[in-house]
Amino acid sequence: MTEKKYPDLGAVTPEAREIYNKSRNFIAGIVGDGTPEDKIKQRCVIATGDLGVAEILRFKNDPVNAGLGALEEGAAIYVDIRMVEAGVVKRGHDSPVITAIGRGDDLAEREGITRTSAGFLELKRDLSGSILVIGNAPSALLTVCEMIERGEAEPALVIGVPVGFVNAAESKERLRKIDLPSISTEGTRGGTPIAVAAINEIINLHHGKKEH
Repeated sequence: MTEKKYPDLGAVTPEAREIYNKSRNFIAGIVGDGTPEDKIKQRCVIATGDLGVAEILRFKNDPVNAGLGALEEGAAIYVDIRMVEAGVVKRGHDSPVITAIGRGDDLAEREGITRTSAGFLELKRDLSGSILVIGNAPSALLTVCEMIERGEAEPALVIGVPVGFVNAAESKERLRKIDLPSISTEGTRGGTPIAVAAINEIINLHHGKKEH
């Protein structure tokens, strides 16, 4: 059977493209290839080497199209930590990628809150219409959820997949209760690789639409 070609902005050499396509074709045969959500599942599985990740991903309120619309507008992508920022593909879109951590350190020290929470609080006025990508910090996701619930921010899409055993599962469950486009994971699993994989696949889909 002929392998399907999966163009990817992050695979820039022939060897990288070959490896990437072999992985995508293999995973597509397991998790499916019929929807944009399937494509995000494929990439997240590849990023983690864990087929079980496809089973814990949750998509609410058509998040892929929400993300595509935001990218079309050149909306900012706000991320929780520098590791996530480093992983987001900078090609194929016009959206700035902005890191929250380090933007509210005085507030964090004064209020005794995490640096990621303080960073998103400092950015509060800029979050509406943007894409938020949180892969590490449950505290940041809880802060974002609180801002949204209070009507202080209305991002276009929240990718909330923090990892860990303190508030990670609870923060994602809270996100899923909000009537807003979101991508999350069930339980304690998550992390930077999943967050980066999800946003990069949406960027890849955006770039593919532009080319056609």
